[in-house]
Amino acid sequence: MQAVILAGGLGTRLGEITRRVPKPMVPIAGKPYLEYQLNELRRQGITEIVLLTGYLGEQIESHFADGSQFGLSVRYRREKTPQGTGGGLRDAASLLTDEFLLIYGDSYLPIDYPAVLHRLNDDPAVVGVAVVYDNAESTTVPNNIALDEAGYVVRYAKDVPQTADLRYVEAGVLAFRRSIINYLPANRPVSLEKDAFPELIARRELLGFVTRQRFYDIGTPDRLAAIERLFSL
Repeated sequence: MQAVILAGGLGTRLGEITRRVPKPMVPIAGKPYLEYQLNELRRQGITEIVLLTGYLGEQIESHFADGSQFGLSVRYRREKTPQGTGGGLRDAASLLTDEFLLIYGDSYLPIDYPAVLHRLNDDPAVVGVAVVYDNAESTTVPNNIALDEAGYVVRYAKDVPQTADLRYVEAGVLAFRRSIINYLPANRPVSLEKDAFPELIARRELLGFVTRQRFYDIGTPDRLAAIERLFSL
């Protein structure tokens, strides 16, 4: 199994911290945050990693190198200018296997990752699987996904006022078939959420994988403090 990690973000909301280090390398309890993600993947038997880097990407590449010291095989694709959540994936097409996980480099969701890929395999009509979380309890990230009774995503609405149908939140883990590349326009920055998801939803090809496991992210100082408490236990 292969995992692709989006690790090129600027991390502007973390202020001074990310002027010196890329967001995935922010230190938490003595280790770069990305190391926790990679350790969890290795623990679950996922050792083929593609890191999509950008801002200060040389620090990531220098620290993890080919991944052998972490029990992994790591390859890289570094974008010269920001290409969005989908653009970096599109540009790394030659590195992708037929099915793969996509994980955001600033979120942490310790679930059964192979189960997400298996869910995709069980429904051959689905191009992508979004992992979503019942957000009733413990995160400040607003709900942004509505599902139908069969578990398909019927609305993805980020940065909009909350409505009753938005019961779930995307939690930073997705599974894709390589054919997702066909949904990503060439030669410009691409957002999965804005450029690919609407068509996938219309074609009933974006399936939700629901978990009640709390997820964490390091996008703001408050959320960074919460995940630091987790890893310091």
